[in-house]
Amino acid sequence: MVEGGMKCVKYLLFAFNLIFVIAAIGLIAAGAYVQVELKEYSDSLGSAYAGPGILLIIVGVFIFLLAFFGCCGAIKENYCLTMTFAVLLTIIFFFEIAGGIAGFVLKNKVEKEVKDSLENLITKYIVKNDTAAGKAIDKIQREFKCCGIKNYTVDYCDRHNNKVVDSCCKVKGCDTTCSPNPTFYTKNCSDGFVAWLKAKIAIIGGVGIGLAFVQVIGILFACCLARAIRKEYEVV
Repeated sequence: MVEGGMKCVKYLLFAFNLIFVIAAIGLIAAGAYVQVELKEYSDSLGSAYAGPGILLIIVGVFIFLLAFFGCCGAIKENYCLTMTFAVLLTIIFFFEIAGGIAGFVLKNKVEKEVKDSLENLITKYIVKNDTAAGKAIDKIQREFKCCGIKNYTVDYCDRHNNKVVDSCCKVKGCDTTCSPNPTFYTKNCSDGFVAWLKAKIAIIGGVGIGLAFVQVIGILFACCLARAIRKEYEVV
């Protein structure tokens, strides 16, 4: 009876770890995607914006290795390996819960820092003619269909010979003269970029918390298997 129950839990834990491996690969892929998406921004706005992608990759690699560790414990029916897996999984669980909560808490605090960074970036672009800053601003303006950080009047008309830059144009070669002009975007970029960044932080926080609760199943399976292994040793 004990042996049959142990085999059942063993296979369940093994199956869970296979799912965990797939989740880890997904996290690594998502981290790589986020890293690529934010690279051009992080080069100009600062390395802090590269953090989310790197974090996902690190967590994914660690979970992948941990899942392999758990599979070995299940296959070999080793009490120490299985309990070590359960303990490490529990530690990661608390870290992911804390990270997820911190992500949601800090989501609303990121606005001022991001807006300050963007204003500094457009100053480098217009006043100092910084090439890297120009590429980042052009990318933001094209992707978010906006013109200027505060607004196009303050950022361009007052500081750029009464003209906006080409990336403000809705179509290639539009009239960039500062006037009520339907050929270029007029909404500011700050609100759109901040909302986009907050959404990414919320997704990362949600994934962290969701994955943490899935790990509870793995912890329970590992503890049940370890208990069954111990009972078998005691019987022997």
